This record gives sequence, structure tokens and C-alpha cells, in this order.
Amino acid sequence: MRREAYAAARTVSPKLHAYFARQAASPEGLTGAVAAVPDTGTIESIIDAAFWASLRREEGYIPKISLAFLSPGEAAQALIFERPLRVDPGILTRIAPAVERAGIHLGVWRDPEEGLYIWGAARGIPRFCFVVEVAAPGLIVIKNHSGETSGKFVNVAVLEGDQIKVVNPQPSGFPDYPSLLTSLLGFDSPASWAGSVNILVQLAVSMRSHGRGGSLLVVPSETESWRDSIVPPMPYALSPPFSDLARLGRAEPENTRRTIDAIAGLTAVDGALVLSHRYEVLGFGAKIMRRKGWSQVEQVRITEPVEGGIAALVHPEQLGGTRHLSAAQFVQDQRDAVALVASQDQRFTIFEWSPQEEVVHAHRVETLLL
Repeated sequence: MRREAYAAARTVSPKLHAYFARQAASPEGLTGAVAAVPDTGTIESIIDAAFWASLRREEGYIPKISLAFLSPGEAAQALIFERPLRVDPGILTRIAPAVERAGIHLGVWRDPEEGLYIWGAARGIPRFCFVVEVAAPGLIVIKNHSGETSGKFVNVAVLEGDQIKVVNPQPSGFPDYPSLLTSLLGFDSPASWAGSVNILVQLAVSMRSHGRGGSLLVVPSETESWRDSIVPPMPYALSPPFSDLARLGRAEPENTRRTIDAIAGLTAVDGALVLSHRYEVLGFGAKIMRRKGWSQVEQVRITEPVEGGIAALVHPEQLGGTRHLSAAQFVQDQRDAVALVASQDQRFTIFEWSPQEEVVHAHRVETLLL
């Protein structure tokens, strides 16, 4: 039986084709092979199959699949099937357990006569490769591979049911993006992505993944004034501060991942994790209070880096409750600090003081962390 077409796939495919065509035409002086650009029909078909596969179950499990559009000759560390498979939701669901680990992609290519087919799986894929990931039932993420050895992917669009969010890496009217957000958007240099800011990116991803919600406060190393906004004593203060995060750039990837996950796990404890600008862990379980002599935070400016996103002034409680309210208060009182908040419902917000507008700016970034 012919299944119903996924309407969002058809709507977004021309825009995605234009994006990947621009990337392929302007590699910005970077070296290395550039992936082939899929046409709009191919993009639509791959997204359509991935969406319907996301709603299926295989022995009770939700499929987690990554599909990359490339030929076998473009792939590194390729596993090639003797007989190609159709790009079909049922087939994708059955094969999903074999490729659900991070960094493994099903390779999809188009034959002029036979049409789309799955030729196997690969770990290494070229720069600007079109990648479609099944993140959750009805939740599809389109990504762009940077080609860097760090394996960085940049989110291009997120489709959730009939909702389409296309990431806008350089929206006008938002002059004060924090460095963490620029790294997530992918318009900083590859060198800075592999540097210290990436520690916060990895912490953000890990905070979100543990699913309990949590708060992280990044405070200046040169002053203790942030303590004016913390209820004394901090329940789990560290002495001396834990400094392994500052040395992660020299660590093996596996050790880096373990350390990041261990630190991010501290945010699951009630209260906030406090981290210095030098990436020293100062303590966790911190309770935020209003700084003496400072006013109660009444509004924050909220934005999301997607096309059509509109900034709005809202009360911080509208963002998600106590964690968000206390983080907004902390940043209003400690204007050289940054607060990261993960919600149990997977939302993620970066709070930073905007000196241009003299208001707390709340950046909603869960679209970039999927």
C-alpha cells in the first residue's frame, strides 16, 4: 500500500537543497572532498522515509537512525551490502539496531534507473554531507557534516510533526550572541570549536541528555562577587576546585567524554553547578538568591536562532519555572556570568546579560543540541 506523504518533507526540501548547494559551492578555503548535493526529490524521499520509520517500533524499541547521502566511493570505513536495500520505513526500522551507535550512518545513494537505495554503512563521510537523523518519534534533524576530525555536525533544520524549524546562523537584530551559541550555530572557526568553548558545548549536550534537568553557572575566575547571589554555605563546595576540565584539550576523546559526562551529571542534583571561566568546578547544589540591594527580575528577552524567530519580552517564569527564574535572576545580578538551564522536557536555554538592551537575554537552543 502507498503510504501518505510527509508534507513537511516536501515543504522544506527546496530550502535544504539551496542550502547544501551553497555550501558545496563555497567551501570557504577548506581542504578535502565535498559531498555531492542531493536534489529536492531525493531530500524529500529520505526525510519522508525517516519520518515514517520514526513512528514504528522494532521489538518495542524506538529506532534511532542516521542516513547520509553519499556514494560508497565517498565513504571511509565503509561496510557494503552485497544486495542494496530499498529506502523504506519498514527496512529502516529493522536495520536500526545495527547502526544506532553514534557516528555510524546508513549510506544512501541514487541510481539513475533503480532510484534511491541503501548500499551499507559508514563512519567517515565527506564535508557538507547531507545527513538525516531520527532523534525521537516524529522528530527529524537535518545536519551538515563539517568534515573536521572532531566530527562536528551543524544542525540545519528540525522537523517535528508538521512544525519546521530552519536554523538561521546569522539572524539580524541579535548583536550579542554568546560565544557558546556561536559555536553551536557553526559560524565560528573550526579551531575555536575544538578549543575551550567546546567544553561548554559538550557540557550542554550531556546536561540535556541525562533528562533530569539542571543548571550550570559560569562565573568569573578573578572575583568572588558571584557568592553574593548564592545561599551560604554551598552544600557541595569543592576545595580545591576540580580542574580536570581545563586539561581536556590534551586528553583522549574517550577520557574527555567520561569527564564531561561526570561533571554534567552533577547538574542533576538539586541546585546549580558552579564553574569558573577557567573551567574549574567550584561546587554544585548551589541555591540562587537575589543579590542584596538588587531588584527582582521582571522580564527577559527570549529568542531562538531559527528563521522567522521573533524576539519577545516575557516574564522568566514563562520559560519553564523555578530553574529559569533563578537563572535569570542570577544573570541580572551577576552580569559577567552566564547560566545554562536544561529542562526535563529537553528544552535548553542560555541566559546572558545584554549590555546593549540592558536586559537578560534568554537564548532557546534545544534545536541546536539534537
